[in-house]
Amino acid sequence: MLLGRSGCDWMIVGLGNPGAEYEKTRHNVGFRVSELLAGRWKVKIDRLKFRALTRMVTAEGLKILLVQPQTYMNASGAAVSALATYYKVKPERILVIFDDISLPVGRIRVRRDGSAGGHNGIKSIIQSLGTDQFPRVKVGVGAKPHPDYDLADWVLSRFSAQEEKALEPALTNAAEAAVLVLTQGVEKAASAYNGK
Repeated sequence: MLLGRSGCDWMIVGLGNPGAEYEKTRHNVGFRVSELLAGRWKVKIDRLKFRALTRMVTAEGLKILLVQPQTYMNASGAAVSALATYYKVKPERILVIFDDISLPVGRIRVRRDGSAGGHNGIKSIIQSLGTDQFPRVKVGVGAKPHPDYDLADWVLSRFSAQEEKALEPALTNAAEAAVLVLTQGVEKAASAYNGK
């Protein structure tokens, strides 16, 4: 069933901050997973629309809009809600991929919905959509090294070489989990990938 005026079945939103200086930071794993999906489907996410880089692709038997908000993390919801309105995509068809400091590096978790859990990008999306009922794939980026460490500094820091090694398979798993959410549902994806 095609939902949008441009025929969009799903939106996959990878969260991150725009600009080369943020490229490999913990906060940008959502961008990295969406790049893996773009690579899998042989497209580039390069069309600027509603303050986001986007690309519509027909894949897995679906019309999918890949999205990378360019608003900076804390205002991600502005781009997401504008695109959702334009393409008439319901929140339960917006899959958001983002970093999670409560998961160790290398772990991912698929959830049907839930609170922002302190993540400003998710907080912004919940406020803009007026609901927390959207699926998500969380990619573990590890907890702060000690309680006094500034959270903003931590999520804007880069991974160590050792962490990058652990992260690589997690990024691939997150991309695979995203495809599974779209094709077989959240439960299937969660049972296949949660705790891996």
